[in-house]
Amino acid sequence: MTRRLAIVWNPSKTDRDALAEGLRAALSDTAAPEVSWWETTEDDPGRDATAQAIAWNPDLVVVAGGDGTVRAVAEHLAGIDSSVELAIVPLGTGNLLARNLDIPLNDLPAAFTRALTGQPRSVDMGWVDVELADGHERHGFVVMVGFGIDAHMIAETNDDLKDKAGWLAYVESLGRALSASDIVPFHITADDQPARDEEGHTLLIANCGTLQGGFTLLPDADPSDGELDYLLLSAEGIGQWAGTLKTMLWDNGLKRLIGNSDETTSTDAVTHARARKLEVTLPEPHPFEVDGEQIGDTHAFTVTVQPAALHIR
Repeated sequence: MTRRLAIVWNPSKTDRDALAEGLRAALSDTAAPEVSWWETTEDDPGRDATAQAIAWNPDLVVVAGGDGTVRAVAEHLAGIDSSVELAIVPLGTGNLLARNLDIPLNDLPAAFTRALTGQPRSVDMGWVDVELADGHERHGFVVMVGFGIDAHMIAETNDDLKDKAGWLAYVESLGRALSASDIVPFHITADDQPARDEEGHTLLIANCGTLQGGFTLLPDADPSDGELDYLLLSAEGIGQWAGTLKTMLWDNGLKRLIGNSDETTSTDAVTHARARKLEVTLPEPHPFEVDGEQIGDTHAFTVTVQPAALHIR
């Protein structure tokens, strides 16, 4: 039973009254816990608010916000190795972790009901140490990081259109992202394997594999397996792109969904693999994204996984 409930919420996504009403609806047949509210700000997307919430000694922390707020709260909890359970009330356009964990979307009472009655699941946390123009930065992630089409697409997305059309705004930017994503050489080391030279236009390292619209990009990615899945794309020209789309949408998508295959297909232009640590260096900086946020251009980064770092209902 949850006796002390701390809610870390993003006021740019909704108002407190709407959240309180959703919570009341979820509590209609349940004893009401003691509730505290911790508001994020533009300067603090959630880490400081979470620290204050944890100091209040709750049984459960609920994060109500979009992907950025969820990541900030998860970063703090994983960083202090907290055993406090976490729940998500998704409010953003992507809601990627919520999608991957089958948390109800666009339904505040249902999300709060899941928060109050769901069983905790151990979820891994990814960490990336990245070299940017202003120096070294360390970020946690719960979904994926990488460079290439995904990062370019985020950079090219119109913020006003995103506010109006949600995740469909990313589709509008895809054409510009394709033209900006050239094949580049890079150096990669996976775990204790020998370093190798690769080339491609997109490298994504993922804790979860499902994106907006229910599209599963990395079908083997399991946020609770203590490993990270990564995807290298190197398609060039219409022919290779047609084959790549067939591999991603059919072989690794619908074909697996309907039960005709349980193996992930790799080709010359689509490579799937798995590791606990990846080190990557690029000959020149490229746009880099963390859980849907473009954080700048990088020429080197290291990605690791913290197994069972979070306990999410």
